[in-house]
Parts: sequence; C-alpha cells; structure tokens
Amino acid sequence: MSKAPWEGMGGYTNIDSETLPMINDETPTFMGVPLARSTGDLSGADVAIIGAPYVAGARGKYAGVDKAEWLAAPKRVRQQSARYPSGYIQELDVDIFEKLRVVDMGDADIAPECNLDPTAENILKAQAAVEVLVNRALEAGAVPIVVGQNSPCSSYAIAKPIAERSSGKVGMISTDTHWDSRPLDYLTGDERIAGSGNWKSKTFSSCPNFSIPNLVEIGERGMLEEAAIVRNYMDQGAHFYPMWKVRTELGISGLCEELRHAYDGTDDVYVHFDMDILGGAGPAPGDILGELAEPMGMTDYEIIRLAHEIGKRGLTGMSFICIPPGSMVTYRLIVYIIAFLIAGIALSRGN
Repeated sequence: MSKAPWEGMGGYTNIDSETLPMINDETPTFMGVPLARSTGDLSGADVAIIGAPYVAGARGKYAGVDKAEWLAAPKRVRQQSARYPSGYIQELDVDIFEKLRVVDMGDADIAPECNLDPTAENILKAQAAVEVLVNRALEAGAVPIVVGQNSPCSSYAIAKPIAERSSGKVGMISTDTHWDSRPLDYLTGDERIAGSGNWKSKTFSSCPNFSIPNLVEIGERGMLEEAAIVRNYMDQGAHFYPMWKVRTELGISGLCEELRHAYDGTDDVYVHFDMDILGGAGPAPGDILGELAEPMGMTDYEIIRLAHEIGKRGLTGMSFICIPPGSMVTYRLIVYIIAFLIAGIALSRGN
C-alpha cells in the first residue's frame, strides 16, 4: 500500500513504501539498501546497519525526555535516510553504493518487557539480542553499525563480540560528554550490567584485550566527573581530548591526527559515538537532550569529519547512543555520519 512521504521529507513526494525496501509498515531500510534477514543475504556485505531500540529505566522518561522519543531513533534515522537513496556524496564525488555493499539487518529482537521492566535479567536479554546480530555481521565480514540509544545494547553489546573475536589488542575511539566509568550500573547495582553510567569500565574489566593505551576519548567537558576516574584512565595511558583542547589547540584536523593511537599495535578498533557530545553545537538545540545537555559541544561538521577520517583508517564495528530525540535534522546528521564513514572506507579500499 502506497504511503504519504514521512515527516520532514519536504517535496520528495516519490519516496514511499513502494520505492524502497521496507522493514515494516513505517520503516524503510537505511538509505534503501537491501534488507538482510538471512545469512545468505549478508554474503559479500561490507557494512551492515542494525537497529537497537532500547532505552534504560522503567516506563516514563529518560533524562527528562519521554522514552518513546528516545526509542524511535532507529526508525526515525531510517525514515530520514530515505531522502538519500542514491548514495552519491557530492562533497567527495563518491557513490558509496558503487564502491561497497551495504545492507540493513533490521532491528534486534528486543522484547517489550526489556524496555518496561528493567531487571538485570531483562537487560541481559536485550543485550544478547543485539549480540546475535552483531556476531552475524562480523561472521560475514561486514562492519556492524548499530543505531540505538542506551547501554548495554548500543555499546557493550558491540564491544564484547569484537573483543571475543579479536586475536590481539582492541582499540577504542569514543566520543562522549561523560566517561561512563562508574564502578557499577546505577540503575540495577548488578555487576553483570554494563549500563549507561558504567559500560566503559565494564568493557575494560571484562574484555582484557581492550587496551586502555589504545583508548582515544573525545569530548568530555565541564564539572561532571570525579577527578579519580579521569586521572586513573590518564595514568594508564588513555588519550583524552576534551572539547577545550580541541578548540584551543588541535582543531578538527589535529584531532583526526590523534586517532592514530587507537590503531597503534591493535588488530581491531571499536568506534562509539555518544551523540550527547553535540550539546547544542550541532543542528538542533541542546535542550532536546534534556538533562544530558552540556555547553561546549562538538559541531555537526566536526563529528561528520571525524567519522570520515575513521572510515579512511578502518574499523571493526561502530555504535550510536543518545541520539538527540525529536529533531528531523539531527536524525539526518546520523545518516550523514554513517554515509561519510562508509565513504572513508570506500576511498581507503579504492586506494
């Protein structure tokens, strides 16, 4: 059945469910790429898009914003990606679909109760559902890119399979406003859970081949952390680039040069973009992030450029959390980030 264009499509009236592959009645595949439900569908794939609609906490609000707004991110990103079915990036004169095979694996099978009743068992069940798809993508030789909202489903559930499959050290490139390195998940107090406030510390404690000297941590700012947490990472050799340093010393070009630390002696690199790094410096006001908004955020150009440079250097897997809810242009920003990252991969392989 033909549908009207989705919200924010403007004059693109030819975009509907009859011109694009559909995951369900409301959701097209990412940029109209093939839907990959089976192992055979993944054959030859270079990149695999995965949705992880999971938000921490019980029903109601997360960080002061209605949970329904956060949960819609994988769908909203895909809907906005329908604006760009050609795959041609004019700034780079690159057609990403001409160079690489990109597929969409749909959403992880996260049961409704996992978002309504956040017991430790339900959280682990949601995490396992994402791991299934991430492992399938990695087995096929594709780079999994997980679009979600909260940990562990859009962080640890990607880091863990990469670590388990790696034969050597694993580097990490992380953008964030917070270090996410508390000793325990503050919602459950359960040591098994890699939650929103502790997923990074859980990754390094549970996955010994993740190497802190190969951590490139970008964006944290302000008076949000205990000194002991930050200094402990620095003492162990982490490479920390707060936005103050990016703005006063490095600039975006200098920051991209510092990515080298994630690749020094590693066999794999995991990339994690926590989009609360925008903080209002992107295409929409920071207030849409609710309690997570902080001044001095990264701009939309800076995060797109960073993704492109990472693509050129290569990566094993990527994830998104905290995608600012309710802004069509911010959902489009996620599309740009993924497309420019894929373009970087394509340019690297072409050379």
